[in-house]
Amino acid sequence: VNKKLNCCTEILLESLDQLTTVGSNKDGLLYGVPVSIKENIAFKNHDCSCGVVINLDQPAEKDSVLVQVLKKQGAIPFVRTNLPQALLNYDCSNPIYGQTVNPHNPQKTSGGSSGGEGALIGGGGSLLGIGTDIGGSIRIPASFCGICGFKPTAGRLSLQGVRPIYRGQKTVSSSPGPMARDVDSLALCMQALLCDHMFSLDPTVPPLPFNMEVCLLMTIFVIASYSGSITPFNFYFSFSDQITFPCAKDSFFNFREGGPVDPCLEPQIFVYRLPKWLKKIISFLLKPVVFFVTFPCARNYIQTFCFIFRSVPELWKQHADYIQETIAHWRSCNIDVLLCPVIGPAYNFLYFNTNYTFVYNLLNFPAGVVTVSTVTAEDEEEFEHYPDKFDKVLKEVMTGGEGLPVAVQCVALPWQDELCLRLMKEVEQLVKESKK
Repeated sequence: VNKKLNCCTEILLESLDQLTTVGSNKDGLLYGVPVSIKENIAFKNHDCSCGVVINLDQPAEKDSVLVQVLKKQGAIPFVRTNLPQALLNYDCSNPIYGQTVNPHNPQKTSGGSSGGEGALIGGGGSLLGIGTDIGGSIRIPASFCGICGFKPTAGRLSLQGVRPIYRGQKTVSSSPGPMARDVDSLALCMQALLCDHMFSLDPTVPPLPFNMEVCLLMTIFVIASYSGSITPFNFYFSFSDQITFPCAKDSFFNFREGGPVDPCLEPQIFVYRLPKWLKKIISFLLKPVVFFVTFPCARNYIQTFCFIFRSVPELWKQHADYIQETIAHWRSCNIDVLLCPVIGPAYNFLYFNTNYTFVYNLLNFPAGVVTVSTVTAEDEEEFEHYPDKFDKVLKEVMTGGEGLPVAVQCVALPWQDELCLRLMKEVEQLVKESKK
């Protein structure tokens, strides 16, 4: 699989030694299960480079908490997987390990930042993997590669030993989570990780074991129309129309010299390369016109560039208000879980754009994706009528995707991770029954 997809960064030869001692963990929920690990998750005596050259030759002194718990549960970490340089990208390429490609079409990306995991599992090289998600980094590769991926509520799983590209950012936290070929494997992994051993190793994690007795009755809200910044393609609405459930800018970047920048990052870092005086002038000129821009996507980009919030404390306040307002709206509508788009199918390489995943990182809602269909020739023809004129490039990078996986996203309120997985299981079962 790795020869075709370039999805692995190294083979963990220690896994052979672990086979001789794994018998002591026969009672573990993951006894004997080979597990792949994203490269930014610490593994003793191995680098966590995040695809950045200056991070090489700095081996971890010990395993991350997640790796320790996996081993305690009998799992055997056997390989580490690729990611984009500096993690924050929806492609999967870096100057150290190169470009990872999609297991269903080598001319398309596997997604990012857990793109190595998505490609390896989607290509049949792993049963279960651990990725991280701060803006869709588990869900996007899972969607692109035709597998299942789950982003728990941030804080539910330990981050000790998970290397961020920058430290101190608290408003939107990274969330490690499982990736697998089916929802049952995701749930089993969560059950295995949410154990007393993890709570002992990392006391900052709330001691909330996995709840196997999640309620079976839930109110599901399906997004059947959209007026946001990027319009979903018709195959999402085709699936949502057919659903009948049986169960009723606090981000700061510090770019240091010391290595090349991967091409997939160029669109993101362009603004940071502009002189400070030029950025101030452009921001000053754009602020008066930003609210007159009619295209939502363009307006969002301009607002981000201008950084219209006057201070970081004000940003924190708006963030907290947004979370409370959203939860209140869900409660007023009696929504337990939400079914909505992800993005996709898989892009061409070197493309960066918005999606439907990062808002749930901002809200800290648990979210996961399930593959429901594939792109057909009829879907390809529908691209000609794609309504979003501003982001016509999006249509171009998604063409040629016949046969690629299409996924939907399932979302729940904070700390309702088990309920989110329950909805994912319902969607998965519905898809299986529709194929009979």
